[in-house]
Amino acid sequence: MTEQKKSKVNPWAWVPSLYYAEGIPYIIVMTVSVIMYKRLGISNGDIALYTSWLYLPWVIKPLWSPIVDIFKTKRFWIITMQLFIGAGLAGVALTIPVPNFFQYTLLFFWLLAFSSATHDIAADGFYMIGLSEHKQAYFVGIRSTFYRLAMITGQGLLIILAGYFETTTGLPALDIKVNANPSAEVQIFNPDSLKLDALDGELRILVSSSNIEISTGTTTQPKIDSILTLAKTWNTKNGFYSVEGGESSSTVTSPKELSALEKFIKNTFGVEKPVINKTEGVGDVGLIYFHLSNKPDEDEIVVNFGASGGDKSISLIEGTRFTFNKLNWNKPAFAVIQLDPKLHTLSSATFEARSGNIKFSWVITFSILTGLFLLFFIYHKFIIPYSPNDKPSIAKGEKSVFKEFIDTFIIFFKRKHIGVIIAFLLLYRLGEAQLVKLAAPFLLDAKEVGGLGLTTGEVGLVYGTVGIIALTLGGILGGFVAAKHGLKSWLWWMLIAINLPNTVYIYLAYVMPESFFLINLAVAVEQFGYGFGFTAYMLYMIYISDGKHKTAHFAITTGFMALGMMIPGMVSGWLQELIGYQHFFVWVVFSTIPAFIITKFIPLDATFGMKKE
Repeated sequence: MTEQKKSKVNPWAWVPSLYYAEGIPYIIVMTVSVIMYKRLGISNGDIALYTSWLYLPWVIKPLWSPIVDIFKTKRFWIITMQLFIGAGLAGVALTIPVPNFFQYTLLFFWLLAFSSATHDIAADGFYMIGLSEHKQAYFVGIRSTFYRLAMITGQGLLIILAGYFETTTGLPALDIKVNANPSAEVQIFNPDSLKLDALDGELRILVSSSNIEISTGTTTQPKIDSILTLAKTWNTKNGFYSVEGGESSSTVTSPKELSALEKFIKNTFGVEKPVINKTEGVGDVGLIYFHLSNKPDEDEIVVNFGASGGDKSISLIEGTRFTFNKLNWNKPAFAVIQLDPKLHTLSSATFEARSGNIKFSWVITFSILTGLFLLFFIYHKFIIPYSPNDKPSIAKGEKSVFKEFIDTFIIFFKRKHIGVIIAFLLLYRLGEAQLVKLAAPFLLDAKEVGGLGLTTGEVGLVYGTVGIIALTLGGILGGFVAAKHGLKSWLWWMLIAINLPNTVYIYLAYVMPESFFLINLAVAVEQFGYGFGFTAYMLYMIYISDGKHKTAHFAITTGFMALGMMIPGMVSGWLQELIGYQHFFVWVVFSTIPAFIITKFIPLDATFGMKKE
């Protein structure tokens, strides 16, 4: 009686929560991990390479999807994978504070990725066998809506939450005004002579001066080099640069020797730096230093320093990020600010030092996620019904199941024009695959290294709310026009829509607007275009999957889709570090050209997508 009763559970009780739970881990692995690692000081190259590898479970998902059919029920796999996802989230939370956290958290992100991909297989399969055809059609919009809500939660609310914890666990921000003054005198500090004692009161960031004067007169490059070397050596020796993420400062030169290929790319396509004539004068510099008023209770406090407004001829050339701990809190962390040599008149710029216990904020965020998935596990264990059709296929005979599995692959790859079809699946999002890995780091990076200098919470607002809304509207419009006129009549417009708006990042990288509204508008344009253009990709996957093995063939196309995102994403960070954000975004637009070429040759029925009479 119990199982019979459970087989009649109202779908409203489990479909929305199931697809909300399906979307959360995917967005955590693909997007939230990128932002978290960026805030923890990991380099763009490492972020793009290692988080792109996390696409692999979705790439090879078709290879182990039969296991979900063969062994146990789909209900069993759903419940079990939600428990595994919770364990993976807990593992990330527990390993963020430890040494070598990058390796350990990546291990748990792998657990999350495989568990999430397996959960996708089981959830989609249970949806098809647990509901009648009529109810499947009725709830398809409901499941999509709650999957979108999961996207908003992951890209928006969670990032905003992490940003809130960063702010509330941080110390009061400091504003430093830097003035260009023809009559200013150069001040040089000897680090060893500075005695920084503990002060009474609440813990706070202290700065050598909140009002800095720098002479507009010129000096020599060797002198600037010696000051930079002094500051970098001191900062590195005293542990102000995070070892885990590499040297976070914008100007620290990596000790790694570039290969011949890397040198060629950097010299040919990198951002051109002015050739310095040793005999000509260069802009003078000013030194400032930060320290804490007392020993911190936390393991570390990260201070991010950068420009917040004013004359862009006054720039920070050393010291964008400092990590203070119980050993170096009373030692000076040096930043170096330089004037443009063409600046000869009175001028000023404002810089800001922001702090926060970044690791602790992400521990709290992932702890909340762990609790959420524990609730999902308990809720779905009692609510998801026992469908009479949900039986392991092993009961039908192992050999026939595996033979059917092999046949689905043979039929798919014997399809006419399969080479062109696979090329289309791999190349349609070639530009977007690279952009998506560096968009958030670009928004978060300090202006001194070419980023926009947004806070974690601001990035959550840009991508998780404005971006998701624009993406959803684009997808809805794409589905509407494709259904009305057919995919073929809109294919080229959708191809343009997913690629051309990438140019907004070229604008952002070159202009670097300070208006938060303009940044939101640019991201909204790109995301709307992506949502509209991605409709063509999804519909074409459905088109080429049609036939006897529709479900299995669609799973194969999703594998190629993930592969098309994984490989370009792996090299995107490495490339960006060589050529800079400005030229990288130009490259992203150029790399959309193969998609335009291959689209001309794909097979497509002119009536596909139109309503049949």
